[in-house]
Amino acid sequence: MFQPETYFVSLSFMLISMLCWGSWANTMKLCPGYRFQLYYWDYAIGLIVAAVMWGSTLGSFGGTGRSCFSDIAHAGLHPVLLAMTGGVIFNIANLLLVAAIDIAGLAVAFPIGIGLALVVGAIGSYVISPAGNPLLLFGGIALVAAAIVLDAVAYRLREANRPAMSLRGIVISLIAGLLMGCFYPFVSKAMTGQSALGPYAALLFFVLGVAACSIPVNYLLMRMPLDGREPASMSGYWQTPGSWHLWGVLGGAVWCTGAMMNFVASRAHIVGPAVSYSIGQGATMISACWGVFIWKEFASAPGRLWPGCSCSFCAD
Repeated sequence: MFQPETYFVSLSFMLISMLCWGSWANTMKLCPGYRFQLYYWDYAIGLIVAAVMWGSTLGSFGGTGRSCFSDIAHAGLHPVLLAMTGGVIFNIANLLLVAAIDIAGLAVAFPIGIGLALVVGAIGSYVISPAGNPLLLFGGIALVAAAIVLDAVAYRLREANRPAMSLRGIVISLIAGLLMGCFYPFVSKAMTGQSALGPYAALLFFVLGVAACSIPVNYLLMRMPLDGREPASMSGYWQTPGSWHLWGVLGGAVWCTGAMMNFVASRAHIVGPAVSYSIGQGATMISACWGVFIWKEFASAPGRLWPGCSCSFCAD
């Protein structure tokens, strides 16, 4: 399998991971009116397709360790269960996050949810594998925590006339963040020890856990939507334009590509899982930029949110 040998390549993997994790949700924004519960079926398909693709390419070439599918054949039950458990936890968290994006918008739900996930996941990963400079790592985490609070305050001001929906969006984002921060330590543990999985095999078992969990949990959310709307029906899925299905599959593939690069970078001795995860979760800034500058989610915000700003982005 391919494994980065230099810090430059590892850093490149982590930065691409950050871009992927911060950009995949745009595919949902490109499907206006597509219920997120229906979108998620396509998203899960995209995860599986991308995991198999990366396992068959980068995971099967290179001179480091076993190939992806050889790794799967030699996998022990314990690391497999750890990786799949990480997938189950991630799936529940991600479903809540997508619901929060639908309610609160990309510029708010993503920074709150993923920012909190950064705090929880980085600490958990550092406890499992304490690599990296703790002062820089936890100093950065503290700054992100402060950004979460400011983002929540900005959202409350923007939604001053809709307090019930505002509170719901923030609460769901916080719950999603807590759960999202718990999945990475499970995956990191699955890639640690004598019978450990390689990153590509761990990714494949991880997405299988996501897919298995999606069937009951997403169906439950279809029956009892969190956004207060009527229940979603599978008939709506089959009546959806084909391009929307493609956007959903692409969204899953983009996230999975980011996960692959993050998992691979975390196994580099010069990086470690806590640092890799923390840089990947810089996705909060990427998603906030998409929401503010591209989707104009704060265009109708009160003027006090943009004091003295007259740029074209804020004026539009």
